[in-house]
Amino acid sequence: MSVQPLTAREAYQVLRDIALGFRTMRRLGTKSWPDIYCGQMTVEANGWVVTFYNDCATLDYCDSCYSPDGRAYIFDSMQRYGTDPVELLSTWEHAQLEKLLSAV
Repeated sequence: MSVQPLTAREAYQVLRDIALGFRTMRRLGTKSWPDIYCGQMTVEANGWVVTFYNDCATLDYCDSCYSPDGRAYIFDSMQRYGTDPVELLSTWEHAQLEKLLSAV
């Protein structure tokens, strides 16, 4: 029996919940968002493990998202537009998530 992957929409819901304050995230790793500047940062939020890509201090895309039950969303640069959870965020949600990432 294989585990179904997470859809971009399911991963987006986690990012949205973080942006709206329904989930609290904590950084996994030693470097903060400003310290990374260009690279990946992983956070945990209520059992979900999410890795973001920081491109010159800007939230670029969601590299991966793992649910507590082991399902995963993995970024693929060959996917069509709109399949990255970050692209599904509203402008306000995106800005709020960047602000929260800078603070953890």
